[in-house]
Amino acid sequence: MRASNQLEAVLSLERDFRSPEVQAALRYVQERLPARLEDPDYRNELAVIGFVNTDVHPELSACNWFNEMGTLLKHGLISEDTFMDLFARLIRYYWKALAPAVSIMRRSRGAGQYHDFEYLALRAEAWVERYPHGYFPRGVARSALPDPWNEADARRASATAPGE
Repeated sequence: MRASNQLEAVLSLERDFRSPEVQAALRYVQERLPARLEDPDYRNELAVIGFVNTDVHPELSACNWFNEMGTLLKHGLISEDTFMDLFARLIRYYWKALAPAVSIMRRSRGAGQYHDFEYLALRAEAWVERYPHGYFPRGVARSALPDPWNEADARRASATAPGE
């Protein structure tokens, strides 16, 4: 794919990612999904074949976005390095958060459900293993960032740690 098309594709993905629907879905996954999955009725809604209302199950909007990205990546329509540089850590986090819901859906829909999201997560995992501190050009020094609250926050965290 030509560089201009690649750039256009990545910018379009970034716009979609910033959309209110996707952002709301990501917040839902982070803040509410674990508790909602404790409800057997909620899980049953995911397990049945047929339409699942994204107003009730916003996690599906997140799954759909990641699945679409996986499809584009799998078919070489977007640059893996560029996409992973932007989203690899996010993909890993949300695959882990959404995997229980995907697993429930796969009970009745089979392993093909969100398989491109799974592919995307596997590629993200490999990318992070290859670039554990992110991709940074060789020969360019990292800057030292001030963290004036590091010690105070570490003390506070250890003081409030469970079991201590």
